[in-house]
Amino acid sequence: MSVSVEDRLAIGELLSRAAYGYDERDAQTLAACFAEDASMTIRIAGGDPVGPFNGREEIMGLMTSSMASQSDVRRHVISNLFFQEEGDAPLVVSNLTLLATENGAIDVISAGIYRDRVVRVDGGWKISDRQLDLDKGY
Repeated sequence: MSVSVEDRLAIGELLSRAAYGYDERDAQTLAACFAEDASMTIRIAGGDPVGPFNGREEIMGLMTSSMASQSDVRRHVISNLFFQEEGDAPLVVSNLTLLATENGAIDVISAGIYRDRVVRVDGGWKISDRQLDLDKGY
């Protein structure tokens, strides 16, 4: 099954909303982007996987503890989005450029690739599995 143009736009907005939720430290917005039974794994610079973090609650524990440890302002820039697999649970690949502002300076602190499996839940799209491969630690 091919992903419609409307669904492509909605999925792109979902990924942007997740980035915005993290950047604004809006845990409610961020949590709403993940399915209840979602999972997430992170790999930094080709190292061993961190995770999986299973379920929205565990993912949000990771996210909120990361937010609490950061004194800078983060901006997750999502770009070059494409659908690697289509169907009922499409696999969406996108680039991440992670910027941080602190003490008046803006720095690129990392970059990477998101691989997000998304599913339809209650008429909208949610992330069901997120794999993040970062080029370096943050």
